[in-house]
Amino acid sequence: MNSEEENKKKNKVEEPATEYEIQKPKFKGIDPDTFDFDAEFARGLTPEEFKAEMSKRIKAYPWKK
Repeated sequence: MNSEEENKKKNKVEEPATEYEIQKPKFKGIDPDTFDFDAEFARGLTPEEFKAEMSKRIKAYPWKK
């Protein structure tokens, strides 16, 4: 019986181990590591500054056509 078990082990085929690099997904938007929400909230924006900033961001956005 031992020889049969040894033959089964010898005949067993295994796939080679393949390791893949896992790339960190590109983060779009505010980087949470460098953005200080409390400081930005305390600084605040006037309505005019907010409107100008949003217009600038909308114009800079890569719209797909």
